[in-house]
Amino acid sequence: MSDPRIAIPPYPGLDIEDNQVVWNGRFPLQRVAFTYRRFDGARSGPLVWELWRRGRAAAMLPYDPIQDAVVLIEQFRLPGLAAGMDPVMTEIPAGLCDGAESETDTMTRELREEIGLDADRMERIGRFILTAGGADETVTLFIGRVTAPPAGAHGVAGTGGLTSEQEDIRILVRPAEQAIADAIAGRYPNSVISIALLWFGLQRQALRTGWLQPA
Repeated sequence: MSDPRIAIPPYPGLDIEDNQVVWNGRFPLQRVAFTYRRFDGARSGPLVWELWRRGRAAAMLPYDPIQDAVVLIEQFRLPGLAAGMDPVMTEIPAGLCDGAESETDTMTRELREEIGLDADRMERIGRFILTAGGADETVTLFIGRVTAPPAGAHGVAGTGGLTSEQEDIRILVRPAEQAIADAIAGRYPNSVISIALLWFGLQRQALRTGWLQPA
């Protein structure tokens, strides 16, 4: 197939028997029939998987080392409701990469669109697949140095997002220690924010010491 979103990269022992696009909306859905070489060397039986092609994404934990605070967001997530969770989820700024756009460029754009901030320093945390059993979407996680906006008594610092995309985002400022403790306690059902905050919990002191210096 000519569409690079649809191609399955070659892999030793993998045989693709059939590969069909069964839905071709914004994100294609494929039905792939295949076999592969098992750990014991034998061939697997025939398998048919549905594969949702969402592509690359980027996300950032915005951190203000002077206030020792992180900037988080809240927004409504219909899939969360479908999963039986509170659909208003606490997250970090994130977005899908446009075409060949780099993850760093994606994050610069999304940070401005969602919370109106710029990061003058960025550090890559890692790249992770979000739903390995059904979708190819990966997210590259960053932490970025920002100046946190002023917040009210409950940590709310206004709203953000693009009206053209019907985004309705609430901006939150949280003490770093509190946010890390909430992640450790499992209070964030969103995996991306949890990964970022758990990493940050291990790196916070060294990161803050370095980031309190000029860029």
